[in-house]
Amino acid sequence: MKLQMHSIHFDADPQLIEFVRQKINKLDTFYDRIVEGEVFLKHNNNDGTNTKTVEIKLFVPGATLFSQEDAPSFEAAADAAVEAMRRQLKRFKEKQMAH
Repeated sequence: MKLQMHSIHFDADPQLIEFVRQKINKLDTFYDRIVEGEVFLKHNNNDGTNTKTVEIKLFVPGATLFSQEDAPSFEAAADAAVEAMRRQLKRFKEKQMAH
C-alpha cells in the first residue's frame, strides 16, 4: 500500500512517522485490497486544549474510508484512529463478501 504522511504546521519526528506507518500497515491483514492511504497529523489548539489529531484516509476499490481521532498525544490518537479504521475495514469487507 502506498502511504502518504502529512504533518500540518509542524515537522513530525521520524520515530512518530514510523510508528504511525507500522500501525497502518497492520491494517492490510484485515483487508488486503487497500490501494493507498493518507495520514494527517495536526496540533489542535482549539478551546485552550492542546490535543493532537490524527486523520486517516484509506482508498479501497469503490470507496474511501476515513477516521479521525483526538488525544493528548499523537501515539494515542493514532491507536484510536487505526482501531476505528480496523472496524470500518471489517464492516466494508463483510459487505463486499455479502454481494
